[in-house]
Amino acid sequence: MTVARPERMPALYLSHGAPPLADDPLWPAELAAWSADLPRPTAVLMVSAHWEEAPLALGATGTVPLVYDFWGFPEHYYQVRYAAPGAPQLADSVRKLLRAPGMPVQDIPDRGLDHGAYVPLVEMFPDADIPVLQISLPTLDPRRLYEIGRTLAPLRDEGVLIIGSGFFTHNLAALRQTGGQVPSWSAEFDDWGARALAAADVDALLDFEHKAPAGRLAHPRTEHFAPLFVTMGAGEGEPGGARSVIDGFWMGLAKRSVQYG
Repeated sequence: MTVARPERMPALYLSHGAPPLADDPLWPAELAAWSADLPRPTAVLMVSAHWEEAPLALGATGTVPLVYDFWGFPEHYYQVRYAAPGAPQLADSVRKLLRAPGMPVQDIPDRGLDHGAYVPLVEMFPDADIPVLQISLPTLDPRRLYEIGRTLAPLRDEGVLIIGSGFFTHNLAALRQTGGQVPSWSAEFDDWGARALAAADVDALLDFEHKAPAGRLAHPRTEHFAPLFVTMGAGEGEPGGARSVIDGFWMGLAKRSVQYG
């Protein structure tokens, strides 16, 4: 009997939102519509802005409690559950791909999904019936992350949906001075990033700190832009480059989210 080969999956970068994303009148439906247009993945490999750990770490391969890595929110946000199956086979594949001289891989088996992972997954795959593996950001260096994405790209042919979860602009301190309006630095960076992605200008995106308008205003630290570099590497060579699926702003921050493939 011939076993059907899994459909090649795209690679995504999404702006994930804080826990109140679930209460937004538009955004959850945008995420749900996006996932409805995707082939069904065999597993999800998640890279979140909220887990920096070196060497590169693999999270739990079984179902463990979520990481509520936020403070000061109403109690019901801490009651969210997302008991997705673990993905031990995917973890084995990731180890085989990434283990190389100078690139050690560690396991942290009790590390659950953080809000950068589960907040969007609740909206995209609410049944929590697709295995999920989260890996850490071992560095914030764009080119190293891009190479990690390239190394992980073969997983797409195994039906694995690679998701980088960050935020297209992210400067909460500067945002507090705008009263919730879209600040010029956020709008200018979003416009620049959209054009760079459409043109597949990898070098400009990897050097965003120097090439983008207000690069360090949009991202005082790189962590919320960093998952994009993993996605870019995983999506390298796709005809037409990245396609913006979600755009616009949320409380002044650009929520641009893109798909390769």
